[in-house]
Amino acid sequence: MADLRPPVESGIPDATPYMHPTMVKNYGKWVYHNHPKAGVLYHRAENGDEIWTVKAGTQRQMDGYTIRKLADIADEFADGFVRFTTRSNIEYMVTDGKKVEPLIKALFDNGFPVGGTANSVSMIAHTQGWLHCDIPGTDASGVVKALMDELYDEFINCEMPNRVKLSTSCCEINCGGQADIAIIVQHTKPPKINHDLVANVCERPSVVARCPVAAIRPALVNGKPSLEVDEKKCICCGACYPPCPPMQINDPEHSKIAIWVGGKNSNARSRPTFHKLVAAGLPNNVPRWPEVGEVVKKILNVYKADARPWERMADWIDRIGWPGFFEKTGLPFTKYHIDDWKGHRRTLNASAHIRF
Repeated sequence: MADLRPPVESGIPDATPYMHPTMVKNYGKWVYHNHPKAGVLYHRAENGDEIWTVKAGTQRQMDGYTIRKLADIADEFADGFVRFTTRSNIEYMVTDGKKVEPLIKALFDNGFPVGGTANSVSMIAHTQGWLHCDIPGTDASGVVKALMDELYDEFINCEMPNRVKLSTSCCEINCGGQADIAIIVQHTKPPKINHDLVANVCERPSVVARCPVAAIRPALVNGKPSLEVDEKKCICCGACYPPCPPMQINDPEHSKIAIWVGGKNSNARSRPTFHKLVAAGLPNNVPRWPEVGEVVKKILNVYKADARPWERMADWIDRIGWPGFFEKTGLPFTKYHIDDWKGHRRTLNASAHIRF
C-alpha cells in the first residue's frame, strides 16, 4: 500500500494547479501592466503573452446557485479560470482582449458589478457577522450590503483621489483590519450575567482566563457557583461571551458602532498607519444602518473633493491636520477622540521600512 501523504502543518495550498495557464507560464516574467478601465487590469509578459483580469463584486457568503452562476460565466465568457480576492471580489482571467467587453456585460446583466480597481472604493472586507460567529454585536455582512448599495457608483467608477479600502468588524477583539475607513462595533456596558445558568453552561476557569484585563473572578451567587465582573476594570470587549453565553454582552441599546479612519497596511508612498476614531456611539440600527452610511458618505465626499491626486486618506489627513478633518467633515470632536494612551510612541514601529 502506498504511503499516506504527510500532513502540511503550515502555509497555504499550492495555487498553481488552479491558476490560468498563461499566468503559470509567465510567473515572475511580467514586464508591463496598465488599467484600461474600471474593474479591468492588463498585463504583458516578456514573450508578448497578454492577459486581462476582470474584477467583479460579490457577497462573501454565497449560496450554491450564485457560485454555479459565477462558474457558468467563467466557462461561457472567460477562459474558465477565476480567483477570489481577500475582499470577496471574483476575478476572471482571459487572454483574448475581445472577450473583455462581453464578459463585463454578462457580469452586469447577472447582478455582479465590475469595478473596485485603482482609485475607486473597493469592496468592503468584513468579518463573519451573525451567520457564523458566536460573538458579534452587529452583522458585518449586513453593514456591507447596506453600505455598498449606497457606494455602488464609487465602486464601478474610478473617481476617488486614490484607492479607498473599507472594512467592517462585528466585534472589537476577534476580527478587523486596517482600512481607510473602518466600521467597528463597540459594546458600552459590561455583560449581564444570568447566574442561574453559569454553573451548568460555563467552564469558569476558562472564562476567567479569557478576560484580557483580569476583570472576571469566580463568585458564589444564590448558593450557586457563578462569576462576577469588576466593572471598573471591564473594557466591554465581549471576550467572555463565547465561552460563557450567560454573560450576555450584546445589547439592543448599548451596543453601538464606531467609525475609524486613516488605516493603511502598505508601504506605498508612505508608511503604514493605524486608523483613528472619528465617530462613536452610532446606533446599531438594523437592517440598513442609515446613521453609519451617512457618516461614511460624508467622509468620502469631503475626501473626494479636498484630497490631492493619489493621496490616500491618511496622507490627506496628515496634510490638513485632525482639526481640519473634523472641521471639513462636520463631525463632532469630543474628549474621547484624544489619543492619550500612555504606551503610545510616535512611530509605533508601524513601518516595515529598514531603519538604521
